Amino acid sequence: MATEGEAPRKGKILVVDDDRLVLATLIHGLTAAGYQVIDADNGDDAILLARQHKPDLALLDIRMDGKSGFDVAEYLREVGHTPFLFLSAFSDPDTVAKVTQLGALAYLVKPLEVGQIVPTVDAAFERARVLSRQAGAAPPPQEAGDALSQIVALAIGVLMHRFSLTRGEALARLRRHAGAEGRSLRAQAERVVQAVEDLASPEA
Repeated sequence: MATEGEAPRKGKILVVDDDRLVLATLIHGLTAAGYQVIDADNGDDAILLARQHKPDLALLDIRMDGKSGFDVAEYLREVGHTPFLFLSAFSDPDTVAKVTQLGALAYLVKPLEVGQIVPTVDAAFERARVLSRQAGAAPPPQEAGDALSQIVALAIGVLMHRFSLTRGEALARLRRHAGAEGRSLRAQAERVVQAVEDLASPEA
């Protein structure tokens, strides 16, 4: 299941998706972008491979037979201490709320071209490296930037799906609305994510 080769130029990433075509496309694109890719088509194998290969980052599909991407993410967070992001065809309120709760570095909604995914993976990888360097240290000022990146990434994923936008278009829309309503980018992103979470609430 693992793709082995020369030493990674950028780092090691675990990619999990039960769609073989999507998985093959991601492997090809991320390998070409300079990553060493470890791949799995189900959650159970993903956990075994994560334990064996200790990836620097994981890109997870959410809905799979057996263990879901959420199950894998919980293992990575609690046991492997491995940062992760999600790539899913779903952006319903319950899904977005769970993504937020788990603390994903980013949330991308299918379908997306690899050319759109790689920049997000690059940015997530850089944040993962910062978090790794910070492990065990007192909370530094950069953590505010990491939290900002995370909430903005989640809001962008919601806007991309809801309005069929590219990542750049979604970010521009978020910035435009923030400016028009006199909010910071973070405040506007929190408003978008909160609106989706409110829809997921039983009281909504």
